[in-house]
Amino acid sequence: MKFGIIGGTGLEDTQILKDVSVTEVLTKYGSPSSSLKCGSIDGVDVVIISRHGDRHQITPTHVNNRANILALKEAGVTHIFATSAAGSLREEIGMGDIVIPDQFIDFTKFREVTVYEDFNSGICHTPMADPFDLKLRSSLIEAAKQQSLTFHSKGTVITIEGPRFSSKAESRMFRLWGADVINMSIAPEVIIANEMNIPYACVVISTDYDCWRDDVAHVSFESVLKVFEQNVEKVKRLLIKSIVQFSDQTQ
Repeated sequence: MKFGIIGGTGLEDTQILKDVSVTEVLTKYGSPSSSLKCGSIDGVDVVIISRHGDRHQITPTHVNNRANILALKEAGVTHIFATSAAGSLREEIGMGDIVIPDQFIDFTKFREVTVYEDFNSGICHTPMADPFDLKLRSSLIEAAKQQSLTFHSKGTVITIEGPRFSSKAESRMFRLWGADVINMSIAPEVIIANEMNIPYACVVISTDYDCWRDDVAHVSFESVLKVFEQNVEKVKRLLIKSIVQFSDQTQ
C-alpha cells in the first residue's frame, strides 16, 4: 500500500514525511506539477505532489491533472488523499470547518477531463455515481471524530475554472444547484483518478463564504490564505491519522 497526497495551497509540507527523497518524473501526458516527494509516515509509504507547483506558479486551469495522477500511479500509489481550500455555499459550513465531499459538479470548461482520447482499445464510459471512495472517506470521518474536529461528513463540491472568483449571480446559482462548497481544483482531478482506478478522497477546508453573503467580506486570495494557514495543521494531523489507521485496518 502506498498513499499519494495531492497538496493544495499550503498542504504540500514534506515535513510530515520521514526519509524524504525527491524524484523528477515525466509521463506520457507531460510533466506533472512538481517533483514527487517520497517518504513514509509511521512506516506507510507516502508520495506528495504539489498541485500548483513548488512555487504555486501553476493556475488551476493549467494544472496537468492527467500527468499528476499518472505520475502517482507509476510511482506505485494505490490510494490518494487530496486537499483543497474552498468557499462555503452554506450557512452551516463555517470558516475553518472541514468538509469531506461525497459528490462533485464539474463546471470547468477548458481542462483535459479524461484519459480516453479515443475508443480504439474499446468503449469505456467510467461510472461516476460515487466518485469519492467510501472507505477512504470513512477513514477521514473516523479520524476527524477522534480528533474532535468541526467537520461535515458529506457535501457537494463544485469546481469552477478560475483563476477568478465567482460573481454574486454565479455564487447564488451554485447554491440553487445544490453545491455546498466551491473550489478550482477537485474536478477533473477526481475524474482522472477514477478513470485510472485509484481510490480517491479529499479534505476541504472552508475558508470563506464566496460572495453570496453580503454581511461578511467577500472572498479574496489574502483572506483564503489567512484562514487556511490558521487551520492547516489540523488537516495535516487528520491526514496522518487517516493514513496510519487505514493502513492498519487493511493489513
